[in-house]
This record gives sequence, structure tokens and C-alpha cells, in this order.
Amino acid sequence: MATQLLESTDTGLEVVDLYSDLEFAARSLHTRNIAIQMEGMGRLTRAFVERPETLLQELVNAAIDMCGAESAGISIQGRKPDGEIFYHWVATAGKYAPFFDAILPSTPSACGQCIERGKPQLFRVSQRFFDIMGVDAPVVTDGILIPWQVEDTHGTIWIMAHGRGEAFDQEDSRMMETLASFAAMAVRQKRLNEALMVKTKAAAAADMANDLAHLINNPLQSLTNIVYLASHEAKHDETRGFAEQASVELDRLSSLVSRLLALPLKRS
Repeated sequence: MATQLLESTDTGLEVVDLYSDLEFAARSLHTRNIAIQMEGMGRLTRAFVERPETLLQELVNAAIDMCGAESAGISIQGRKPDGEIFYHWVATAGKYAPFFDAILPSTPSACGQCIERGKPQLFRVSQRFFDIMGVDAPVVTDGILIPWQVEDTHGTIWIMAHGRGEAFDQEDSRMMETLASFAAMAVRQKRLNEALMVKTKAAAAADMANDLAHLINNPLQSLTNIVYLASHEAKHDETRGFAEQASVELDRLSSLVSRLLALPLKRS
């Protein structure tokens, strides 16, 4: 990783392109646990249908369970009236749970590097960074950052380990990219709900609902693939039970997509 260092070591950050890091590509740390994936995806689908306001938190909880992380979080890029960029941690879990609602500056920032490059990043954070920030927090010995975007809003979803030098592999990065799609979907739905509360914006809300329905198709396809694999690989009753429950949740999510697509549009 040292030869690919893209962030000054003076900041205590190492941020590198995940898929160009040969050491990361060579990792094979986990055997896919279908039961855990089924349970996590089922929680996410239920949250989207029944409690969409909890979806971001459910995402970081699921990231910890599915990837064996010690911390996880979601950040959204914001801008102050004077134009200064900041990063708002809108969901956190694990050892970094106390940092929920934290506001971090644009630099030094692993989130900023990830958004600027627009690609998944592998990162580490040494004590030097926390000394600069004046924060008491566990160092990050291995971490994955995935960028997401909704219109002009950018953000990241991340997982961390705080002691293991090699905690995550490509299976984890693929799962995190699926969860990043859910994060974008959650932000889009929040905007839809806000628009629906304002009657004068009904047409715009219908347009957003249609866009949301199309956005859902990405994570919906991922869920379908996981359930398909589970149905063919399940060797235990518990795993088959999770797959059956996930199928029920998928039907509910598909029904919601159909209702959203049925809303009348008034494109300008």
C-alpha cells in the first residue's frame, strides 16, 4: 500500500484506489455466510417498506454484521453558506457509534478523497490524524469507503477495523457497493417524502417517485441474486428459512416499485 499512497502521511491518512491495490486483490479472508446475508437484506427491505426513516441506520448495522466490521457509517457532503465543504456523519454503528451527527471538515478527509475520485477506496487512519482533529477515537487499521450520489448530493458509506491489518476482502467490497445503492435510495426516498408533504410540489414528487422506483432496481437485483444463490446453496433449514422470508420481502418491495411507477408524471 505504501507505494500507492495518495494522501500525505503528515495527515495520518492512507487512501488508495481499492481495485488497483494488488495486496487487497490477493486477499481471500471470508467464506460467504448466506444466512447472515439473508437476514441483513431482509432487515433492509423491511426497513425500506415499513420504516424508511431508519434505513440509513439499518444499513450501517447490516454492514457490521455482513462484513465483520468493528465500525461502520454513512457520511453526506454538505456546504456552508460561505462555500466551505464539510462531511456530516448521518449514521454510525459499532465503536464509532458515539460519533453520530459529527461534522468533519473537508480536509484532511478520507471521505473527501473517495468522493473526489468517485471509486471505492481502501484506507487507514493513524493516531496522527486524530491528534490533528483533536478527537479521541480508535485508529483505523483497515477500512473500505464506497462513494454514492443522488443528483447533486454526494456521500460515502464505510466500514472499519481497529486492530486487524487485513480485515476485509473483495467479497466485502462488493457487498458494500450494494449497500451504497441502498444509501442513495434512502436519501432519494427522504426527498420524495419531503416533497409529498408539500402539495404545490405534487408533480415534482411524482417525478421523484418514478426516479426512485428505477433507482430501487439496482439493490433489488442484488437482493434477487442473493436469494437465488441461497435457494441453490442452502444446506440448513435456518438458511432456507431466511431465503423464504427474503422472497416475501422482495415481493413487497417489487409491489412498492410497481405503485411508484404507476404514479402519473408531469414532465416539463
